[in-house]
Amino acid sequence: MKEVTEMSFEEALRELETVVGQLERGDVELEKSIALYERGADLKKHCEAKLAQAQTRIEQITLAENGTPTGTAPFDAG
Repeated sequence: MKEVTEMSFEEALRELETVVGQLERGDVELEKSIALYERGADLKKHCEAKLAQAQTRIEQITLAENGTPTGTAPFDAG
């Protein structure tokens, strides 16, 4: 099994969807359910960190009054 920290966002998200599906079905033994839940929590945390990294890399192009680009500004999702 690949370490969560070595996964791309897409890999982690796919595995997280699989984990959630297994837990929702409820046909997994208790010990395996606990392990799956812990793996899912790690995957979720990793995905959130990857999204935060991507957000900090996004920049908005700033424009002068005449519409020409003047530079960039940090992305603000708020």
